[in-house]
Amino acid sequence: MVCAPGHILKNATDHIKVDKRDAVRLARLLSAGELRLVRVPEPEEEQLRDLVRSREDLRVDLTRIRNRIGKFLLRREIYAPKHTETWGVLHRKWLQSLRFEDRASEPVFEDAMHAHDILVARREQLERALAEDRRDLALGAHHRPAQVLARHRHPIRARPGRRGGRLPPLPTPTFLSSYLGLVPSEHSSGEKRRQGGITKAGSKHARRLLVEAAWQYRHVPRTSHHISQRQRGQDQRVIDIAWRAQRRLYKRWQRLHDERRKRRTVVAVAVGRELAAYCWEIATLSS
Repeated sequence: MVCAPGHILKNATDHIKVDKRDAVRLARLLSAGELRLVRVPEPEEEQLRDLVRSREDLRVDLTRIRNRIGKFLLRREIYAPKHTETWGVLHRKWLQSLRFEDRASEPVFEDAMHAHDILVARREQLERALAEDRRDLALGAHHRPAQVLARHRHPIRARPGRRGGRLPPLPTPTFLSSYLGLVPSEHSSGEKRRQGGITKAGSKHARRLLVEAAWQYRHVPRTSHHISQRQRGQDQRVIDIAWRAQRRLYKRWQRLHDERRKRRTVVAVAVGRELAAYCWEIATLSS
């Protein structure tokens, strides 16, 4: 068994560290159930996680270059036309039509746009690789071990919890929201109850994706052509849950933002927390 060193309890007054004392302390903590065990991922699983990490790093780089281009134009008081989606098709055409009078601005802008296009091409390449790898896992490719396939097909199971890739036992959606750090922090005692911001525990990558996806539910529920393409071959139960999520989360967004006047960022986190519950429902569907 491998445990997480950062979660081993240690007395603040203990300034002696030798192997014998460490072994005794570890044995006591293990018998008391105070050690957090870590599951070492399989090589195939770690390769998939490397793809996800690379995609996340590329997203950060792309956001930086876009911000750099935006600030470059802002310093010259150049503003995009109204009613154009930022970095959409019309916005991209407008950027290509820009010309500058001075000699310094033109090569700087062209270099930044060239770097942006390279990052976009790299992102598309990584997304194709991710789609192919996920398809192999879903179809059960012969070169994938059976245990790895089982873990990806059923990400949430009632089995002993191990940190490092597989979720702990999550019998209800509330446990998943708490695991992802989407629940409010609390410091209560006696009759007083004090709640603060979300705990931000667990995977920040998963939490960011949920909150980012939650912003889409401010729009009226509909099934676009892109969504219809992705739903081909999917289980009808999954499609029904997705449509039910669209309707409920849209109403939730409208109620919190329009009626209760909550900030949009707060509403996005609240909707993301409920979106995690729908993800839990889909993940726990029996095959």
